[in-house]
Amino acid sequence: MARYYGSLDKRFKQLIEEGDKLFDDARVRDQLFQEIAENFYPERADFTVGINTGGQFASSLDTSYPVIARRDLGNAFGAMLRPPGKEWFRIGIKNENIDEAGRKWLEMATKVQRRAIYDLESNFIRATKEGDHDFASFGQCGLSVEKAVSPIGGAILLHRCWHLRDLVWTESSLGKINAVHRRWAPGARELFNHFHGKVHPTVIEAAEKEPFRTFEVRHIVVYSGDYEKKFRQPYVSIYIDVDNCFPLEEVGSWNCVYVIPRWETVSGSQYAFSPAAIAALPDGRLIQAMTYSLLTAGEFAAQPALIGVSEAIKGAVEAWPGGFTAVDAAYDERLGEVLRPLSKGGEKAIPLNLKMIQDTRMMIADAFYLSKIAMPPVGQGGMSPYEVSQRMDEFIRNSLPLFEPMETDYNGALMELDFDILLRNGAFGSPQDIPPSLRGQETEFRFESPLSESIERLKGQKLIEAINLTAQTAQLDPMATKMVDWKVAHRDALHGVGTPASWMVDEAVIEQEQMQMDQAAQMQAMMQNIAGAGQAAEQVGKGGQAVKEMMAPVKQETQAAA
Repeated sequence: MARYYGSLDKRFKQLIEEGDKLFDDARVRDQLFQEIAENFYPERADFTVGINTGGQFASSLDTSYPVIARRDLGNAFGAMLRPPGKEWFRIGIKNENIDEAGRKWLEMATKVQRRAIYDLESNFIRATKEGDHDFASFGQCGLSVEKAVSPIGGAILLHRCWHLRDLVWTESSLGKINAVHRRWAPGARELFNHFHGKVHPTVIEAAEKEPFRTFEVRHIVVYSGDYEKKFRQPYVSIYIDVDNCFPLEEVGSWNCVYVIPRWETVSGSQYAFSPAAIAALPDGRLIQAMTYSLLTAGEFAAQPALIGVSEAIKGAVEAWPGGFTAVDAAYDERLGEVLRPLSKGGEKAIPLNLKMIQDTRMMIADAFYLSKIAMPPVGQGGMSPYEVSQRMDEFIRNSLPLFEPMETDYNGALMELDFDILLRNGAFGSPQDIPPSLRGQETEFRFESPLSESIERLKGQKLIEAINLTAQTAQLDPMATKMVDWKVAHRDALHGVGTPASWMVDEAVIEQEQMQMDQAAQMQAMMQNIAGAGQAAEQVGKGGQAVKEMMAPVKQETQAAA
């Protein structure tokens, strides 16, 4: 249907038309997501139809196992990658050459950011919880982070998760998301309050008379270089009242506002897929059909259908416990029982159905990585160090498909956006307080997932192995201890095992103390040399006096003879 734009600026008209085209193209995507949601995520099954939360909710499901498998994977993302009781992320820089002053500033910034995201009003836990389950089900999720004003006062970081049905985006030639379009249907009063009354007159009137009347609004974030009007910031954030063809806001933005992590992408599409849900979808459909067959077989086994001679039955057949069915006394039972169960072999099919369902459950569990995210079981009698390392390698290999995309595109992108907003709003103090070793450096976030934690802690194990090997080699070659810079190795191992930067002494202080120790050692050696020389001189003096005393009689005799 053609839209009437009136006097709307051609830039906004073009953005609305581009969004309409993207949403039309996304209908095929939404059909797939609807099918996935109906099998694994019924709470989100409103991509193409309205969700029914009444008595018919999830009525198409005969077993809950596919929903449980998706639930366990979605919960595992947060439990393993963002455990609230653990310091699961820390801020670093890509350049490893950093002094202890820089490490302490980064540690301080990490604590500030952790307090900001876990503020009760930041909505971080709710948004990421919703995002985790969208990511597990559909292979992507739509999150946004913005600076907002709390209803009770003060600035907060506001995190929100948006329905994928209302989000579309485009990719640049570099494979990066360069434009995001979001549909929003606020009520008239909410829209009026959000933009402080700077809305279309129709909205102002509706806010007074019909406060819950909804309007279609688009939020669009694009690269400023791709936009006609030039902005100093790299992005432009635009709100348009589509129903009234009225621009609500057009401002520059230092960030993209949205974080859209994508799990598994394919060439030619900007949308991703969940390898877990795609692999489990055939089994999800199958297990519903098999469960229905099992229930039918169980019903036939418990309450088989009855077949009888209608002429011989007096009244209705009472097939319930304690029921009584009257039959004609003149009926000859040699012709067969008046009533007898109709057997369809249901009781024989039950064991086979159960085995097939069990096999299908195992396939769904494997598809959702439930057998991969647990550490390998420990055999009887414990494990040798070699077995421990091998099992750790196996765990890392199995977990890489899960942890890699989430650490970079999900947690990493979300924390980068939080850090950028906090830094630009002075949450970390004055920029002049940033140590020189950090200025001009690109930050990166390191996450203490089981994978990265295992890799980092290997540094401590490597140091122990180096010490043991050096101790054995030193028996053959005394210079073996000089081949390793033990100060650097020890410091790297301490950082690898997670030693807080506040515990560490600055390298400059260590070097100064080393110089003082060297100077003290040199002074002590010099004093020992002086003392030795003095003792030698004293001995020489005593020896000269003794020679004089010995030579005195000889000298006297010589003088007398003369």
